[in-house]
Amino acid sequence: MKVPHAVALVNKYVTNPIQGVWAGRIAPWAIVEHVGRKSNRRYRTPVLAFVDAGRISIALNYGADSDWVKNVLAAGEFTLVRSGRELKVAGVRVIPSDSPDVVKSARIPAKLSESVLYGRLVEA
Repeated sequence: MKVPHAVALVNKYVTNPIQGVWAGRIAPWAIVEHVGRKSNRRYRTPVLAFVDAGRISIALNYGADSDWVKNVLAAGEFTLVRSGRELKVAGVRVIPSDSPDVVKSARIPAKLSESVLYGRLVEA
């Protein structure tokens, strides 16, 4: 189920800045650090990120057409700040929420979305 655009706007300008203060420290909350594909500006987007055996899954509640998702897909990689650690993620792609590639801990949250951002952790 895709979240309505109005909710996404409120989250972008109100909720995300507040969550950005603590999200990178308390798992499964995390911060996706990415660069704008048009602006070249650095952004920090709070997400729920599930990590298992070197793989990562993030349920895309706003769909795969969100700006941050387009940015990380265009770059092919991003930095994830989770539990106070910076993790490099590469091999980024969007997969269906029922894909067997979705990490086990993300399967229930993924059921609420149509798709999941998937990637692999790489050495920094």
